[in-house]
Amino acid sequence: MDVASKVEKDTGGVASQERRNIIRRLYDWVLSWADTPYGLPALICVSFLESSIFPIPPDVLLIALVLGKVKKWWQFAFWCAVASVSGGLLGYGIGVFSWELLGKWIVENLTQVELVTIGGREDVRLPAYLIAAFGDSLGGEYLFQVYDKWNAWIVLVFGLTPLPYKLVTITAGVAKVNLAVFMTASIVARTLRFFLVAWILRKWGEKAKDFIDRYFNLLCVIFVFLLIGGFIILKFIL
Repeated sequence: MDVASKVEKDTGGVASQERRNIIRRLYDWVLSWADTPYGLPALICVSFLESSIFPIPPDVLLIALVLGKVKKWWQFAFWCAVASVSGGLLGYGIGVFSWELLGKWIVENLTQVELVTIGGREDVRLPAYLIAAFGDSLGGEYLFQVYDKWNAWIVLVFGLTPLPYKLVTITAGVAKVNLAVFMTASIVARTLRFFLVAWILRKWGEKAKDFIDRYFNLLCVIFVFLLIGGFIILKFIL
């Protein structure tokens, strides 16, 4: 499954043909910037906007740019992470100040996530793979239940997963999670994510692209497990 197909799946699965065509055209438009002198500025813009209002993940352009200029892999990853974290502040602000007017529309239409009423509030059911992977440790099967237990620290985990990042940033604002912790978790999560993708491409090139396209979601979940496992080991050692 290529990145465009994963985007279609993440943003609707059984969406109409018209929607799939729009997503494909956006995907191709984003990818086309890799062959221009403006690839890096385009990557920064896409990464910034994807954190709040844009449906195409920056990985699409990041992969193409790294493969085209492997020696600059860390620069592309760095600016991708900086822009993503900065854009996350915009998403957080939408959640705090404009949930009813704009946030709901973004969640339901750009991330294609259904809002359901749980315990008297609108919430988002988590993907089955997250529930199966982390079980009761999440604090519930719904996003705001997880925020209730973990506050902004859960952003560290969700920022590494295939969840649309705009869903995380906007709902974190709605939940009014601690902003300082939100920013710290976002910096760590997005830096790790983009540097991991860029480093794999730098190490194994075109073969790595095919592997990422096919197993990206699985890679993210495995990486989260390794990260959490490392924290647990350090806790016992220290």
